[in-house]
Amino acid sequence: MPVRVAVVLGVAAGIFFGVGGYTFIYARGASYLTNDPAACANCHVMNEQYAGWMRGSHRAVAVCNDCHAPHDIAGKYFTKALNGWNHSFAFTTGRFPDPIVINARNREIAVKACMYCHAELTHAMAPSIDMTPPQDCLKCHARVGHQ
Repeated sequence: MPVRVAVVLGVAAGIFFGVGGYTFIYARGASYLTNDPAACANCHVMNEQYAGWMRGSHRAVAVCNDCHAPHDIAGKYFTKALNGWNHSFAFTTGRFPDPIVINARNREIAVKACMYCHAELTHAMAPSIDMTPPQDCLKCHARVGHQ
């Protein structure tokens, strides 16, 4: 490899890892690997949702990941990474809806979480049907986690 190409690649890699590392530290990136709900409020865009969760009925029994991430480890961290990318991009570019609106994929995850935690209720409501697609719990209980 010619020296000039090696230098250009080295500088590009240095910039990439330098900016990436700075951003990870500045954005408190390690906090997103935890289950601490305060991590969701690192970005001021989510302060209202965090405050709503603090006032909500689920605060004593669930954290953000319980409702907003799949319960399997791979799905959880894939969803956290995807949402982290989307949230950081939207925050950086100013392209986020105000108020924040849950997208279809995340809504489906939240509804599945409702069904998971409240299985005895959902089964009692419709024990003989497949529930596919599941009832949309959030139609009637939209603010249950964030009051």
